[in-house]
Amino acid sequence: MEPEGLVTKDEDKRVFPDAHEDIERVRKTAGTAQTRATAYRLAFNDEDFLARDELRPVRLQLELMKPEILMSEYGIESTIVLFGGARIPEPDRKHTARTETLADLSRYYAEAREFARLMTLKSRNNGGFQNVIVTGGGPGVMEAGNRGAADAGGVSIGLNVVLPHEQRPNDYVTPDLCFNFHYFGIRKMHFLMRANAVAMFPGGFGTMDEMFEALTLIQTRRMKPVPFVLFGRTFWERIINWKALAEAGTIAREDLDLFHFVETAQEAVDYIENWAPRD
Repeated sequence: MEPEGLVTKDEDKRVFPDAHEDIERVRKTAGTAQTRATAYRLAFNDEDFLARDELRPVRLQLELMKPEILMSEYGIESTIVLFGGARIPEPDRKHTARTETLADLSRYYAEAREFARLMTLKSRNNGGFQNVIVTGGGPGVMEAGNRGAADAGGVSIGLNVVLPHEQRPNDYVTPDLCFNFHYFGIRKMHFLMRANAVAMFPGGFGTMDEMFEALTLIQTRRMKPVPFVLFGRTFWERIINWKALAEAGTIAREDLDLFHFVETAQEAVDYIENWAPRD
């Protein structure tokens, strides 16, 4: 008889018991006052313990590791990041928009869907694991991105976040690539860790937060330059006075070259395909 915890199968190279085995052993333990006490729970299988404030560093690490491990196991090599407003409806439902402007912006739902479809077709031609569409996994433009990937018969990633509203994943995210986050910061890291391009569609605070975060990383060279397209020049120039930032000297004039305005999906695809980094 082999000592407990040593290899029991030729194909099993483990020396110590698998964590799942110990979870099952504890579950089967006869019920006593001691085994029912929260102190007796295995630390890694104790949800109440893991949710304590003192465990925040561990939770941050877990949120970084889980999607990274699962995406690597799935084979995801690189991504195309698609950001945009959760409140922008699809064209057929623009009558439900709360403002006339949102109704007009519904055309970008269609462009986001087509952009994701075109990029996914190219990705599938290269094996399907490069330039995979990744969105925030929610409604609006995010839904359009995942939907376009599904239209092309490909997979797509959704990085959801727990919110009081709009947190439900849309139905087009590939289930095995649908992740949920507690920490916005870790979620934003996963958006950019594999990014080969960034596509920004009209949106609100969240979209602008993600846009300026990515632009700052590229500007400060904490991230490699990638093609960065902004759909809808009229929208973006009405919302942000880019030239005033350069004229004030708060950014360099060459920083205005970090991004490129486009109007259509095909225009964005052509720009990304022909893009070359500048010195």
